[in-house]
Amino acid sequence: MNKSILFTSPGVAELIDCDIPTVGDDEVLVKLERSSISAGTERANLTEGVRVSYGEQPIPWPRHCGYSASGVVCEVGALVKKIKVGDRVACSGSCHAQYCALKEQRVHLLPDSVSFAAAALVYIGTFPLAAIRKCGLEMGEAAIVMGQGVLGMMAVKLLRVAGASPIVAVDPVASKRELALKLGADAVLDPFERDFAKKAKEITEGGAHVAIEVTGLGQGLDQVLDCMRRYGRVALLGCTRDADFTIDYYRKVHGPGITLVGAHTTARPKQDSSHGWWTDADDAHALIKLCATGRFDLGELVEDVFSPVEAPAVYRRLVTDRCFPVVQFDWRLL
Repeated sequence: MNKSILFTSPGVAELIDCDIPTVGDDEVLVKLERSSISAGTERANLTEGVRVSYGEQPIPWPRHCGYSASGVVCEVGALVKKIKVGDRVACSGSCHAQYCALKEQRVHLLPDSVSFAAAALVYIGTFPLAAIRKCGLEMGEAAIVMGQGVLGMMAVKLLRVAGASPIVAVDPVASKRELALKLGADAVLDPFERDFAKKAKEITEGGAHVAIEVTGLGQGLDQVLDCMRRYGRVALLGCTRDADFTIDYYRKVHGPGITLVGAHTTARPKQDSSHGWWTDADDAHALIKLCATGRFDLGELVEDVFSPVEAPAVYRRLVTDRCFPVVQFDWRLL
């Protein structure tokens, strides 16, 4: 059997026995070692009535969850060319289950130096990497990251690798700000402190060139626009599911020439990467290389590890805890 975590009704997650998926000719079967919770997306999908992504109708219950994992290949289809049984891989678009069948291009070979913990965050890491690429960051440009969930933390680390200076991390939670400094931020701010935007502009010597907005809140976008310099670029990485907010576009966008960049992970080419527009497979490979060469450690972001058996309690916490940590399931603990 294939132990799988499913959202069976609003707010309820269960570990259920499912069939092991059949492997198609162009697919590989991966036995998972680790899978990562994407807190924002999974919280939304655990809530009744949510749309899975823009333009789609709500999907029925039960719902599969999770999409970033790592493991070992245990079966390959007849047409698979680059992957073989026994390979260690990172998985893009998987789910929380013992066994996942994926297209060959959705699995990425791992060198022995990259841990399963790091690899299980690779696909999630491609999201902020794409956002930074789309903003055309240049070395020495000032950057600000709104929100220090897992995407915000990754953005801080990637901006440092990319040469942004200074990097300002923003979050209302003190512990998140402290962690951001350890991860490479040059300064941190509370968005609710007095003169927030003024302080951000002072730190960045006139305003940020690049902003990565990860909160998904209208207020977050409104605030970060006040922190930008002329001709700045703002990546909308957080999923703003509530459209009921107002922005003074004339004063905050039109006048200063701000570029707003849609950075949803589906807004990228399916093949043939080009400047600023890489495929998710190429971005995954880039992240794996950064980890393998010691320039970037995704594994250090993991804060808690649980057995899949503990999934019901973990997801009850996810629903209510807005400071939910970076969590992985260890499938060896079944």
